[in-house]
Amino acid sequence: QVQLVESGGGLVQPGGSLRLSCVASGMPFRVASMHWYRQAPGKQRELAASIDNSGTTKYADSVKGRFTISRDNAKNTVYLQMNSLKPEDTAVYYCVGGSLSQYWGQGTQVTVSS
Repeated sequence: QVQLVESGGGLVQPGGSLRLSCVASGMPFRVASMHWYRQAPGKQRELAASIDNSGTTKYADSVKGRFTISRDNAKNTVYLQMNSLKPEDTAVYYCVGGSLSQYWGQGTQVTVSS
């Protein structure tokens, strides 16, 4: 079955950096678009970043210029490099894949706080 396993979340001070990783199995990763969604307490889920199978990327305005999504097809892994983190970036971050974005990881908590 399809599995998406995220890692790399944690507690970081404002202005700091984190890199999230998501390892995919059981799906045709090389041809799949992959996404990072996030959901903060009491807020709607937000699509933070996407990367298609050609490497084209898209970002939410709220993270543009600070976050970078990338992929390594040899490792079936998608990354989210997060720099200049702000308290408002605090959320559970989910790795998502599949032609209909039907596959979701379990999520990893990112907390930005001093």
